[in-house]
Amino acid sequence: MSTVYLIRHGEIPQARPRRFIGRQNLPLTENGRAQILQLAEFLATRAIDRVLTSPLARCVDSAGILCSSLQLEKAGKVPDLQEICLGSWEGLTVDEVRNRFPGEYEARGRDLACFRPSGGESFTDLQNRTWPVFSAAAGEEDQRLAIVAHTGVNRVLLCRILEIPLAKLFLLEQHYGCVNVVHRGKAGFRVESINCRP
Repeated sequence: MSTVYLIRHGEIPQARPRRFIGRQNLPLTENGRAQILQLAEFLATRAIDRVLTSPLARCVDSAGILCSSLQLEKAGKVPDLQEICLGSWEGLTVDEVRNRFPGEYEARGRDLACFRPSGGESFTDLQNRTWPVFSAAAGEEDQRLAIVAHTGVNRVLLCRILEIPLAKLFLLEQHYGCVNVVHRGKAGFRVESINCRP
């Protein structure tokens, strides 16, 4: 059996009002670094074999802290673990999206699984991009793997495992610095815990 510790990166700077972040390359805050150090303490007794990460800075920095703390080799960067691409919405507030692209925000609410902002991805696209990577990485027997990714990535993967429609993905909380524990054996995937924070 393999075990995957599916992690959300630590805290990043907050904008008020909230903005769509997507693939913007934001750094961790000091609190974000502290969250990952705390998570490393939790993982220290789990005998992690290796770490994979999204190539975006907030994940690379989180993975670096984990690898250093757990005395592991540098994390492998996996482009397909990047957060959802929000295209023309990236960096905008909800009000800005509503003003610049009338009706699109409401259209997304009506079809959360399949709606794509201009130049961006849908959550179905995201799931189709990330699942093969996750499934292959989790396929190696008797390994303990940490994957550092994003809230959107984690949610679509958990939806696939738990057979939850993507229209309900926002019901799955993913706080900064959280870990989801997933096992894979002969019977398939089993989720042990979701959104755990040390």
